[in-house]
Amino acid sequence: MAVVTENSVDVVLPCLNEAEALPWVLARIPAGWRALVVDNGSTDGSADIARSLGATVVAEPRRGFGAACHAGLMAAVAEYVCFCDCDASLDPRLLSGFVRAVATGEADLVLGRRRPQGRGAWPAHARAGNLALSRMLRRRTGLRLHDLGPLRAMRREELLRLELTDRRSGYPLQMVVRAADAGWRVREEDVPYLPRTGRSKVTGTWRGTWNAVRDMRAVLAEPPYVPAAGRGERSGGAR
Repeated sequence: MAVVTENSVDVVLPCLNEAEALPWVLARIPAGWRALVVDNGSTDGSADIARSLGATVVAEPRRGFGAACHAGLMAAVAEYVCFCDCDASLDPRLLSGFVRAVATGEADLVLGRRRPQGRGAWPAHARAGNLALSRMLRRRTGLRLHDLGPLRAMRREELLRLELTDRRSGYPLQMVVRAADAGWRVREEDVPYLPRTGRSKVTGTWRGTWNAVRDMRAVLAEPPYVPAAGRGERSGGAR
């Protein structure tokens, strides 16, 4: 059985003005794992707080959820990489089971299916957008997922091979779409979804939600992804 050792996991935490939530989130990073807080232009001292709590801070001045996530991925060096929102809505401790499933070969990508805990944890407009995207994803890939949750784990080198290009709200979806195109085994695990600390930058309003849906629709309209090895085979066969 594969063993997940210390220093084998990096956790990417995209961050924009999350000073209030950071202590709760960072206290729940599993022992021995490295927290990569990607500061996406915070003005509330989030970067300094993260450093004081022992996290590695990566600066990404280009605004965009995908830009922050990808900057964290590029800064990661561990065998496994995880992603988690930095707003205290999701517990990073749950990632231990996710990584274990990847390490033992049960899945290539594990996603957290959010289960709201209490009123206000997941606004109606955000749920509606997520439901619409899940249905579009099913039509596009055949994956029967219920959520595109931000809590996720996979092998770092395998993720890099997907060559993700989106740097806005479509990044999480593009990851799943390309993983499906590449034949990855994708699995969902139920996770508690808590009321976030502070205001959401994406799904806190109808406008933010539907802007995200627009970005994701563009991802779904992309042609099927062909891994680099497959492109090489196709090129060789055409000569």
